[in-house]
Amino acid sequence: METLKERFKERCKRGILQVHYYTRSAVLLPLLRDGRGDWRVLFEVRSAQLKAQPGEICFPGGRVDDGDADECEAAVREACEELQIPPSSIEIWGDLGVLMTPFQQILYPFVGVLLQPERITPNPREVEEVFTLRLASLLAVDPAYHQIPIRVHPPDDFPFEKIPGGRNYPWREGFLPEFFYELEGRIIWGLTARILHSFLEVIR
Repeated sequence: METLKERFKERCKRGILQVHYYTRSAVLLPLLRDGRGDWRVLFEVRSAQLKAQPGEICFPGGRVDDGDADECEAAVREACEELQIPPSSIEIWGDLGVLMTPFQQILYPFVGVLLQPERITPNPREVEEVFTLRLASLLAVDPAYHQIPIRVHPPDDFPFEKIPGGRNYPWREGFLPEFFYELEGRIIWGLTARILHSFLEVIR
């Protein structure tokens, strides 16, 4: 009994169960000041040469590596690689929480300021272009909202005989929230829009 109890004493820090089944990524939502002193949010357009989501709008970010001290360091590292800027030019303000998707993804989004935006030189291997939108304009947008149903579809070789109801088991259903921000000819959606929406809610 005491041996079992000791196992749980070691687990004093709350974590995510079975996290090894998930892909962990860190993202930076970058802010900067323009020449007039207005706050702007920087976005990237992913390179058309990338295998995953080419040409889509996103924030700087990528997978958390074993060598990263934590998720924040991963977000800074990825931003530096993609924008080709030094870590000293990024000031982290804080994090937005943890975003989990139904597709075994965990995202750790952070908010930070680009202190030297004039030094940005997008890495062409990963970034097609960068652009910014005024924070005030984003706050004024009422995004379109949609829900995508998510249903469980077990394969034919699933052991239905081992669960109550067999093939008629009442699996739970869920939905994937989708926001669409349309501004200055750009359409921001997907996980980028969800992170943006959470950020704007904090600002409000």
